Amino acid sequence: MDTLVLMTQSKIENLISKRPLESKFGEHVKVLSSITKNIYEDLNLLDVKYVILGLPEDIGVIANYGKPGACATWDATIKVLLNTQNNAFNTAKNVLILGHLDFTAEIEKLSKWQQDTKKYSVKARKVVAEIDKSVCDAVYTIVKAGKIPILIGGGHNNAYGNIKGTSLALKHKINAINFDAHSDFRALEGRHSGNGFSYAFAEGFLNNYFVFGLHENYTSDTILEILKENKKLQYTTFEAIEIRKDLAFKAEMKRAKEHIAKGEFGLEIDCDAIENIPSSAQTPSGFSTTRARQFVNYFGKQKQVAYLHLCEAAPTSEQEYQVGKLITYLITDFIRANSYE
Repeated sequence: MDTLVLMTQSKIENLISKRPLESKFGEHVKVLSSITKNIYEDLNLLDVKYVILGLPEDIGVIANYGKPGACATWDATIKVLLNTQNNAFNTAKNVLILGHLDFTAEIEKLSKWQQDTKKYSVKARKVVAEIDKSVCDAVYTIVKAGKIPILIGGGHNNAYGNIKGTSLALKHKINAINFDAHSDFRALEGRHSGNGFSYAFAEGFLNNYFVFGLHENYTSDTILEILKENKKLQYTTFEAIEIRKDLAFKAEMKRAKEHIAKGEFGLEIDCDAIENIPSSAQTPSGFSTTRARQFVNYFGKQKQVAYLHLCEAAPTSEQEYQVGKLITYLITDFIRANSYE
């Protein structure tokens, strides 16, 4: 993990706002102060269940002609998460804040190119392929060490590295469920945030895939045909659940579970699906934050869940607390749901 920047105890202490008679989440999480031999051995020996890792980049979003800003989610989230109460509902003792992957070099490569040119797009997609390697390596190491990665920030391009890294660590294909307004199953045209799942499927790392909450206005006939042609690919639409009420939210979660929870699966949450959350493709009509939390709780309870990825939020400086609070809710919901004996 050459791009890994470790979280330090001193940085955590600087971010915590202490108050009398209160115990904050950040006061009880674990960190790796240094890497003694190799990161795998250090993680393997550490008595934690969850490893939180930041992915501060938006190159995959830009390469897919989306709105940048996903690079800011990690910093926005970690401030709020560390200041959450550590109490009977939230226990931080099983959590390691590993740090974040540094994509400064990749961003600098792109800075030489004019953003509105075709060459920029081609170059950006090549850079995303480099980011894939870093994400895959990090997720592979965490999963191989027997921990559950919780991945924060970045574009949905990182689903590819999450799936590939988990698949390689487990030595077999995995499944995935994607809470998303879009399928991210676009053509294999060079890597970007819209084709992480199609690349993982084509390369044999992804087995069963379920898209939960597709927006009918933003899914092409081409994508719908691809999803219909293969039994391993299934979906439900937002409109069928929330607008026409043809289908029930809980019943569709159960159907999705039956499709993906027979083996290990990745839990992918795209903030594009949540109403009025600043994201790469912000929507005025989507699932509520409460629905998103219920979704994370439901699938976090499944023993086969291999990782959680929270992506595509794109906060401005004025919105960073709102986004940080949302992502923190989803992290703590997942940990509570998943902390079975």
